[in-house]
Amino acid sequence: LSGSGTYTTPTSPAPIYIKVTAVGGGGGSSGSGTSAGSAASDGGDTTFGTSLIVANGGAAGVYGATTNAAAGTASLGTALGLALTGGSGGLYMTGGTGTVQALGAPGGNSAFGGGGGAGSNGGGAPGAPGATNTGGGAGAPGCGTNSSALSGNSGAAGGYVAGIIDSPSATYAYAVGAAGSAGGAGGGGSAGGAGGSGIILVEEFYQ
Repeated sequence: LSGSGTYTTPTSPAPIYIKVTAVGGGGGSSGSGTSAGSAASDGGDTTFGTSLIVANGGAAGVYGATTNAAAGTASLGTALGLALTGGSGGLYMTGGTGTVQALGAPGGNSAFGGGGGAGSNGGGAPGAPGATNTGGGAGAPGCGTNSSALSGNSGAAGGYVAGIIDSPSATYAYAVGAAGSAGGAGGGGSAGGAGGSGIILVEEFYQ
């Protein structure tokens, strides 16, 4: 569920193969406001084995950026299975006027879902975080009716891998991608949200 270490393949008996499911961490979202706050951070990469299974973290939302936060990619190495790219982050809106509020953007979903919801107003509520252990990106805060402000850009989701490893090795180094941190509030705005952390699931199959 978190951190890094070494997975040791059981013996006596030993599995004939293992299935590894992995998701990278989700990116954090930027804050909203009339100026940029502190930057959000990208989600961390989830890895199993040296250059074997890699589920990269999603990129963070950047205040005022006009391109979507890039989704995490994934690769199988020599394993057999499926590698999917996560969902990208969403872009800001300019502040609303009158009774019209500018919304934030929802976070990108991974293969496990988990993207944080969009914020509706500025000056108070932060962006919604990605769900823990899904690799979902953080939702971004809105900026209400301040026509001089920008809502936040949301975080992207981590990549996903489900791979089968035949004749497993004795040990595999692993690391679970950490959640991307939230961006700070800009002038008169709200803080962003944190991404969802990644996960590794290992299933052992015996005959």
